[in-house]
Amino acid sequence: MIRLVVFGALLALLTWWLYRRLTRPTELGPRARSVVAVALVVLWMLALTGVGSGELFATAWARPLGFVGWVWLAAGLYLVLGLGLIAVGTGVDRLIRRRRGPDGPPSPGRRRFLRLATGTVVVAAVGAAGYGVVEAATPRVVRVRIPLRRLPAEFAGTRIALITDLHVGPARGIGFTSKVVDLVASEHPDLILIGGDLVDGTVAKVGPDLEPLAGLQAPLGVFGVSGNHEFYAGDGGRWLDLWDRLGIHTLRNSRVELRRGDAAVDLAGIHDLTSPAPFEPDADAALAGRDPERAVILLAHQPAQVVDAERLGVDLQLSGHTHGGQMWPLGYLVPLQQPSVTGLDRFGDTVLYTSRGAGAWGPPVRVGTPPEITLIELVPA
Repeated sequence: MIRLVVFGALLALLTWWLYRRLTRPTELGPRARSVVAVALVVLWMLALTGVGSGELFATAWARPLGFVGWVWLAAGLYLVLGLGLIAVGTGVDRLIRRRRGPDGPPSPGRRRFLRLATGTVVVAAVGAAGYGVVEAATPRVVRVRIPLRRLPAEFAGTRIALITDLHVGPARGIGFTSKVVDLVASEHPDLILIGGDLVDGTVAKVGPDLEPLAGLQAPLGVFGVSGNHEFYAGDGGRWLDLWDRLGIHTLRNSRVELRRGDAAVDLAGIHDLTSPAPFEPDADAALAGRDPERAVILLAHQPAQVVDAERLGVDLQLSGHTHGGQMWPLGYLVPLQQPSVTGLDRFGDTVLYTSRGAGAWGPPVRVGTPPEITLIELVPA
């Protein structure tokens, strides 16, 4: 509840700024200003509903309303960027005119320009959010071949389906989970790995939305690790217990042996980098006692956990978390926190693959970063 109150207060300030930028420079009349004010207040309420859906509010009624609110927040991002540029431009223009002499009233041409520019920003912001909704609703299979130096010949051609960042709950439910499961099943992978952040919310309110995951099957098994969002509602351990009941073998700073014939590969999984006690990540514990000559794959939610992977001689780390930025231009901020945004990277002898994820956090919107289910083929280096 505290997070919702704080978010609501900050969003109220932003809503007031948007109201001023939409009405004052354009010199809208009283009736138009009232329409803008009512619309912004309603959208503010819908956004709060979306933020609380799945944790504070039951998804049965809050999800449809919250979906609209979340999409509004995506449009709001582009409104802020666009209107902010207009504000900077008009501010610079005002300073230049003042240096040239007394600043008189705005000319009719300047008023027309501001109205046109503001209208263009509104249309572009709504259009970008609408496009992003369609983009985010259609995850696609991304195929990647990854050569590994120590891969046994028996594992050549092994196909791994990597699923991360569904984020079902506030804006999406069981239908989206079923879509992802069906896509994975159609590929018939040898191994299925789940990289965390499947949900936003509590087990009581969102748990049923994960039930289709029970249909995941693969010859080498289905394994998963926690992400950071499993813990936001305080249900982190209960979420992992639910995954186990659905047939997902959760790796809790632990390791299993995958075998094909006489050959073996180690698969390890660690908790998310920011997990609270007693779920702190421990790569050393996960890899303790293993044969150092054997190839090892590490499942870790955040790419930043590659620091431990490289130190411990991991061959391949599979991660998610970044969403590739999810909405342009946010991807430019991801390198401030993570060593990889999306795709393949190498850190020493460790290969890192970062998935953009199948879902979307917050707004069910993706702009410039399509959602993915990754199908990895392992080949000898």
